[in-house]
Amino acid sequence: MLVAVLPGDGIGPEVTAQALRVLDALALPDLTFEEGLVGGAAYHAKGHPLPPETLDLARRADAILFGAVGDPTCDNLERALRPEQAILGLRKELTLFSNLRPAKMFPELAEDSTLRREIAEQIDLLIVRELNGDVYFGEKGMRQTADGLREGYDIMSYNEAEVRRIAHSAFKAAQARRGLLCSVDKANVLETSQLWRDVVTEVSKEYPGITLSHMYVDNAAMQLVRNPGQFDVIVTGNLFGDILSDQASMCVGSIGMLASASLDVNGKGLYEPIHGSAPDIAGQGKANPLATILSAAMMLRFSLGQAEAADRIEAAVAKALAGGARTADLGGVMSTSAMGDAVLAALAA
Repeated sequence: MLVAVLPGDGIGPEVTAQALRVLDALALPDLTFEEGLVGGAAYHAKGHPLPPETLDLARRADAILFGAVGDPTCDNLERALRPEQAILGLRKELTLFSNLRPAKMFPELAEDSTLRREIAEQIDLLIVRELNGDVYFGEKGMRQTADGLREGYDIMSYNEAEVRRIAHSAFKAAQARRGLLCSVDKANVLETSQLWRDVVTEVSKEYPGITLSHMYVDNAAMQLVRNPGQFDVIVTGNLFGDILSDQASMCVGSIGMLASASLDVNGKGLYEPIHGSAPDIAGQGKANPLATILSAAMMLRFSLGQAEAADRIEAAVAKALAGGARTADLGGVMSTSAMGDAVLAALAA
């Protein structure tokens, strides 16, 4: 089994290195790694954030372990050459349409949440975010109005096949959990959301054992901090899912704790922490690698058929936290590599 390793920019190489240390410690047979350039690092070396050789590697691989992209020195490039286009390009070229973002409160971190402990302890949810549509992939551009004003536009759109596909992914995820699915939209003002709601409701007839509810996105944002325990699986579009999953990450203590998987219809996936490249702390050994380590666990479970190894990683992370391991984002002083050491020690024990 081949894993494409794409560390990327900023703290991406630092956190990816710790995940690879954990994977190496498992000594899994028939697991090989091949590294490629992506993002700003690829642009500076190859002139494009997603070079052909990197895309070829991603296509050949059984799974992709991704760090982060984002480089301030590339901010003034034309949009097609900016580092962030690499991840969008991978999602599009590999048809990675289903983004799974679990948010679960580790009991040891309940005091680190911005929510009261009794509320934070309820958090155990999965956000299923559609990745190939919405304003991120719709027609966009700059134009001039009739009265000479500059106007930017980004078109939000979904067709029913796109909604149906992600709805099935979410219902299946709910079947493996508590059987509750909340579809989040803005159907009171957006035609795109009205179609979304109609199609999700149609698909629900194929899953009689799942309880489906609908919620407007503004209310969902409020409910995530008011009563997060009500949520099991949330399914939503690309834009809303981007925002809600970042909000959920802070509810569990830090954006440095949330892993994610982006899957195609066959289970091949790209696995990455949901945080960005954090150029302000890059190279300083301050980044929390746990989201990337947990992303590696998701990779083992969903794409590589190694559920037992995934369980071992997740148990080791919990044990390290229980033992007091904390990076700066969690109120501690541990370095990136020291947190990796703590997880490795827990894994060995």
